[in-house]
Amino acid sequence: MGHYKIHPIVMGTKIFDKTMMTYQYGYGESYTIPIYSWYIEGNGHKILVDTGEMSPGRSESREKAIGGKIYTFEEGLNRWDTGPEDIDMVLHTHLHNDHCENDDKCINATFYVHEKELERIHNPHPLDFRYMEDYILEIEENNQIKKLSKNVEILPGIEMMHTPAHTEGGMSIFVETGEGKAVITGFCCIMENFTPPPAIKGMEMEVIPPGTHINTYEAYDILMKVKDSADILLPFHEPKFASIDTI
Repeated sequence: MGHYKIHPIVMGTKIFDKTMMTYQYGYGESYTIPIYSWYIEGNGHKILVDTGEMSPGRSESREKAIGGKIYTFEEGLNRWDTGPEDIDMVLHTHLHNDHCENDDKCINATFYVHEKELERIHNPHPLDFRYMEDYILEIEENNQIKKLSKNVEILPGIEMMHTPAHTEGGMSIFVETGEGKAVITGFCCIMENFTPPPAIKGMEMEVIPPGTHINTYEAYDILMKVKDSADILLPFHEPKFASIDTI
């Protein structure tokens, strides 16, 4: 089995109350999250986990808050001597708009998406306004989507696991690296979700569910399962990876 390299590329940011990430913890605390597209290379493949925002807002204050630079889609890929047309696979954690706005630029890629995400993006619940079907219509028309219904090994060393903590079709991506098995979470969270402060651990909680979730109890159990299944945790919106080139 070969090992892969993971390059976190910031392709957007959001500023909101911290409880959007950490359920019932951090009320009133303004928090800036990076929106990543994770570029995976190895074994002759060029793979993305999600494609980020189409037109990311960029400012010195936002870059300072996350500790790293914000790129457009093309700029971010060019850092690794590649471009949208070179990507052969896109592995989607879910289809909220900030995770799929550049899909149509990857004209040669196969997109792996859980079937429940495809159902939701075409028929979203009023509470989930983040689904916008326009971003995937072109790849649907081009028959680029491979619909998933269960856990699947995409390649030797890369597996997608159904983890519906944040959305019904959320998929976490497990990747074998030279330092061990890494997981890019299929739910929106930060490292604090997996390593709570003493005040939370004192309540006998080992993890904090995502602030936006399907079912709080199930989300807690899913986070525990993911935490125990990998050597390297890559929470999708953790700021510290904005300053790291390669994992």
